[in-house]
Amino acid sequence: MNTKSHQLHKKSNMIVGKKIVLFGVAILMGTLAMAQSSKQVEWSYTTKKISDKVYEVHMKAKIGAGWHMYAQNGGDGPVSTSFTFSKNPLLAPSGNVKEVGKMVTKYEDAFKSNVRYYENAVDFVQKVQVKGKAKTNLAGKVEFMVCNDHECLPPADVDINVNIGE
Repeated sequence: MNTKSHQLHKKSNMIVGKKIVLFGVAILMGTLAMAQSSKQVEWSYTTKKISDKVYEVHMKAKIGAGWHMYAQNGGDGPVSTSFTFSKNPLLAPSGNVKEVGKMVTKYEDAFKSNVRYYENAVDFVQKVQVKGKAKTNLAGKVEFMVCNDHECLPPADVDINVNIGE
C-alpha cells in the first residue's frame, strides 16, 4: 500500500471510529435522559381494606423539589399520567383512578395551553373488589411525565405490583 492510500485508509478508519463514538454517546445520553424521569418521582404502594372484599389501592407519587407531574387529564401537550392494569380474574376494578392532592391549573407557554399538574405529592386511588378469599395482587404500569420551569423530561413507565387480600 502506498503512503497516500495508507493515509486515506487511516483517515477513513478515524471517521468511522468517531461516528461510532458519537453514536454511542447519543445512545448513552438518551438512556440517561429516560432514566431521569423516574428519578424525579418516588412511587409507593399501599392497600386499605374499606369493606368486605373491597380495597383501596393507594399509588403515591412523591415528586422531586422543583418538578411537577401532570394529572391524568394534564391538558393539551404534556403526557398525562395514565395507569394500565393487568387483567386478574380475582380482582374487579371499581370506577376510575381518583386523584387526591393539590392540583395546579396553569397556562404553560411551552404547550400554549392550560395544563393540570401536581407538585410535591399526589395520591392516586383505585378501588378494587376481590373475588373469593385468595390473596392476589394488582399489577400494571404507570406512565408519567415531569417538568420544571426550564425543561421536561421524557415520559417514564414504572411497574406497579401491590399485594391485596386476606
